[in-house]
Amino acid sequence: MAGHGNGAGFNPHLPGLKYKLLSTTLGATMWFFIFYRARKDGMKLLGLKHPWEGHGHDEHGHGSHTAHH
Repeated sequence: MAGHGNGAGFNPHLPGLKYKLLSTTLGATMWFFIFYRARKDGMKLLGLKHPWEGHGHDEHGHGSHTAHH
């Protein structure tokens, strides 16, 4: 029957130090990127700001209709 026997069960080996460091580095990089993009686009993603509402800076020099000579 399943579950009976010598009681060894499933015993996977632990990952090496190199793999633990690599997974921690990749996981931290993923979260830093997610937080960075949330800071830049979070309001748009949540629907609190429209994507066409500017870039957070003044409109100087972008299609100005007044001529500066």
